[in-house]
Amino acid sequence: MNETLSLSALSALALGALAWTLPRARRRIALSRAKHRSLAGHSRMAQRVVSLIPGYAYDEARFFGSDDAPEPVRARRKEAFRRLCEDFARRWPASAAMTAQAREGLSDLRFTGSYRVPFQYAPYLSRHLKLGSFVRASSGVTVEDLDGNRFHDLTGSYGVNVLGYDAYKRCIAQAVEEAGALGPVLGVYHPALLDNLRRLREISGLDEVSFHMSGTEAVMQAVRLARYHTRRSHLVRFAGAYHGWWEDVQPGPGNPLPPRETYTLQDMSERALGVLRTRRDIACVLVNPLQALHANAAAPGDASLVDSSRRAGFDRTAYAAWLRRLREVCSERGIVLIFDEVFVGFRLAPGGAQEYFGVRADLVTYGKTLGGGLPVGVVCGRKALMKRFREERPADVCFARGTFSAHPYVMTAMRAFLQQLERPEVRALYDDLDTRWNAHADGFNRALAAAGTPVRVANLSTIWTVLYTRPSRYNWMLQFYLRAQGLALSWVGTGRLIFSLDYGDADMHAVRERFVAAARRMQEDGWWWDDPDRTNRGIRRGILREMLRQRR
Repeated sequence: MNETLSLSALSALALGALAWTLPRARRRIALSRAKHRSLAGHSRMAQRVVSLIPGYAYDEARFFGSDDAPEPVRARRKEAFRRLCEDFARRWPASAAMTAQAREGLSDLRFTGSYRVPFQYAPYLSRHLKLGSFVRASSGVTVEDLDGNRFHDLTGSYGVNVLGYDAYKRCIAQAVEEAGALGPVLGVYHPALLDNLRRLREISGLDEVSFHMSGTEAVMQAVRLARYHTRRSHLVRFAGAYHGWWEDVQPGPGNPLPPRETYTLQDMSERALGVLRTRRDIACVLVNPLQALHANAAAPGDASLVDSSRRAGFDRTAYAAWLRRLREVCSERGIVLIFDEVFVGFRLAPGGAQEYFGVRADLVTYGKTLGGGLPVGVVCGRKALMKRFREERPADVCFARGTFSAHPYVMTAMRAFLQQLERPEVRALYDDLDTRWNAHADGFNRALAAAGTPVRVANLSTIWTVLYTRPSRYNWMLQFYLRAQGLALSWVGTGRLIFSLDYGDADMHAVRERFVAAARRMQEDGWWWDDPDRTNRGIRRGILREMLRQRR
């Protein structure tokens, strides 16, 4: 009898354990399947892979022949590279000299200078090709370096420059004039804050606002508020999306700490929605609308351009439908939906991505251009989510306060920017925005195809990326040919071109002509040597074998 009871008890315990384990196992499997299959969706694995990649550099022979091109092609490349180096040295000696001097003590410059191209090529390139990272003036859509060279600007100041540099000069001048009497008095507010508060509430469609000093800081506060009010731990981000450089939103390469309470899921995926519907620990979902251009892929940069497999494309209807479904699931599950509009805010529409895609978030973060040329971060949100304390638990607060938040000069520059945004001539820049900029991109692609070059562009409005149609290990060289043609790119090279809205037809024609000339010259110089047997997969496998040899 006792043995029977014991067996029954054990059976009941076993069944209970199984009943408890199976749902957890199912949720765990669903989570794994919802992650993107590449390293972009598996941050822990990505960190392990990064730790295994050995550091090594190509000598001269390998620099020009890493694709095993025949000797005549290598010789043509070497001669072309020599001419390019001489051209750079002749045209911007002062800019290059100041950059070399700053590099000795400026860690930011040493980092960006080392990651313009795939790491194997960087040492040889930096010894011979001297670049300038200093400019002294901007006017219209151009910038001028220390040697008097003018470049059409395709950097967009990393997204700040939406309206054109002249507009931000006016914002800053107005800010200095209006806040000059107060100066840097902090902790209290300049009256300009009230105008900004009113306009931001109208633009965002949300109840309250808090001011910060960077986009990264604004995202940190939005996530903290979501966790505070939901009493849940985890955030969801989508594979490849960038939300600043702090730990929870940047798992994987670039972050020395492992992810702790972050799920990185597939963008535009039914499986991701399934995870949101079934888990109980998700506080918020972070969306960077820029990912509509390259869903599930990290921000493109020439430092990672080891072959021609980069892909991009934008479908506004499909991405808007995805956001609507995401909105529905978050509402059903009490999950806070956060739009990170630090980059795209005010670029796609005067009301940002919420207006452009027709979907409302619970919290929205802004930055970059909103400061009128000065540093800023902003969180807008529903009243219930923006509250930082509980009356019933007075010691339970969600602290966020920065010394320079709502700085008088930033507030007056922001007001100047928001005032400009309301002017009819600025509003006109947004009329038929997609039609106009899609036509510019189509014109580029037709011209590149007519020139017989293996280069194309894809765009999300004024944000472009360059794609390559022929397998090659040397696509990253295009950035230097573009510079030689008077086009200024950021340190990520051809991965991202950012135009300001004040680019007119004549400016775009000039950029297109220079762009095509650069691509044609690069092709003539042998960098896109055509081997019909070469594939992107073959290139990647060859690099893997090369790395394994280096580890021995």
